[in-house]
Amino acid sequence: MTPTTGSLAVSDIRRIGRGDDAATLATAVYERLFELLDRLRPDDWARPTDCAGWDVDDIVGHLLGAAEGHASPREALRQSLRGWRERSRFDGSTLDAMNDLQVREHAHLSPEEKVTALRAVVPAAVRTRAGLPGLVRAIPFPIPAVGSMPSGLPTRVTVGQGVDTLITRDVLMHRIDIARAADLDPALGGEADRRLVADIVAEWAQRHGQPVVLHLTGPAGGTYHQHDGGPSLELDAAEFCRVVSGRATGAGLLATHVLF
Repeated sequence: MTPTTGSLAVSDIRRIGRGDDAATLATAVYERLFELLDRLRPDDWARPTDCAGWDVDDIVGHLLGAAEGHASPREALRQSLRGWRERSRFDGSTLDAMNDLQVREHAHLSPEEKVTALRAVVPAAVRTRAGLPGLVRAIPFPIPAVGSMPSGLPTRVTVGQGVDTLITRDVLMHRIDIARAADLDPALGGEADRRLVADIVAEWAQRHGQPVVLHLTGPAGGTYHQHDGGPSLELDAAEFCRVVSGRATGAGLLATHVLF
């Protein structure tokens, strides 16, 4: 199909990169998460989510533990070593083992305590991520295709890719998880959400490399095209994120997954 008027070429999407841009977006996405958490009712915290075995309370415990690791290299190393030792319980996935550790170590906290602690650590977490030196950012980080990882994904990224985009995508995606579990609108919108969704679109299109016109509805959506003659796809921006993250099933080009 020929691209429609007003659509943006995937090649023209401004990717998220190092510096104030990535840090500003990360802070804004956390703030939108806190807005959602403030809307939760007491019984929402025990609701199951799209993340197998996790309820809303578990997700926030994971986000807290992850942010503590992002704020402190010492804590990140401790979590990594524990994850490596316990990976056999998670089909060999150190990442899944780390995530489980984060949930377990914060399970004793009340929802209010989790949110308070997360608010307190986020500034340091974002600051530490933005301040990593170039040599550290260039270090490859393995992501083996085991455990909860969807098939067909890259099995290695750099630390820089992780701190600039993947961690922020994880926060956005968990906001969607929590909103769905609590039957609330994730309220995707605003410049930060639009930039993040567009960056996900760019990686998705780059990975499959095929012609496509993609129309994402909602405040964080937009219309994007890659080459001429491909299919025209339309879905909600939040649902697109769910599909390409592997949380929902997609057919054709939508079966191409993206790292979160």
